[in-house]
Amino acid sequence: MSTLPKVAWIGLGIMGSPMSENLVKAGYDVTGHTLEREKLDRLTAAGGTAAASVADAVRGADVIVTMVPASPQVEAVAYGPDGILENARRGALLIDMSSITPQTSVGLAAAAKEKGIRVLDAPVSGGEAGAIEAVLSIMVGGDQADFDEAKPLFEALGKTIVRCGPHGSGQTVKAANQLIVAVNIQACAEAVVFLEKSGVDLAAALDVLGGGLAGSTVLARKKDNFLKRDFTPGFRIDLHHKDMGIVTDAARTVGAALPVGAVVAQLVASLRAQGDGGLDHSALLRAVERLSGARV
Repeated sequence: MSTLPKVAWIGLGIMGSPMSENLVKAGYDVTGHTLEREKLDRLTAAGGTAAASVADAVRGADVIVTMVPASPQVEAVAYGPDGILENARRGALLIDMSSITPQTSVGLAAAAKEKGIRVLDAPVSGGEAGAIEAVLSIMVGGDQADFDEAKPLFEALGKTIVRCGPHGSGQTVKAANQLIVAVNIQACAEAVVFLEKSGVDLAAALDVLGGGLAGSTVLARKKDNFLKRDFTPGFRIDLHHKDMGIVTDAARTVGAALPVGAVVAQLVASLRAQGDGGLDHSALLRAVERLSGARV
């Protein structure tokens, strides 16, 4: 019998499904809940167990992981009579891997403490590919002892795992991550349009740019999206729009100026307003093409 902690996993979306499956592969007993039946079937096919509700999933679990889209969804699964805090056992460790506001994480940790439940905020970076390959970057906020306890589980999901400070710190670092990624994608998109309008071999240009100082994980991961105009969502514009709202609000609170970030946040918002919210965030290329006179 496994001595690994029993895990409840709430949220089996683009990221949550492969992440939970990686825990199953690592030997964890994983019980999952989500709203989509096909995602529950996928988990059971991988060796996990499906639960009909949040309450059913978390009862008896040693560790509870939430991976849902935003703060309202985290609050919906955490609070209330059918939520995590009312149904998890005292002493359980709740790890929220969603990308939400730092304030939501701090509030959740305080509410959970009253129930004897420990909390870590542990958002991730790396997108769907990083989730599948278990090479995510995991930025964690919370107590050191809880982080140490969760480290083996994190190691089944990612490669760069860092405690960044107290509750909310992980979410603050994730907000900075999303700022950097959005600005980087925007710069890559502008370069792609510039190169194509100049008549340059785009594939060759991106190869050489990727090998120099302009190279980045973003360019490496999104190069094929740009070349093939394939915007199948690995991380949706809708979610990046939410994240840009988080970082601009948090920056305003602490008095940090984000002049370039504010412009990119507006470009993300405009792309979403034009109906592209369900596309991958590399679809920022479409916004640049529109501004450059193309019909897309």
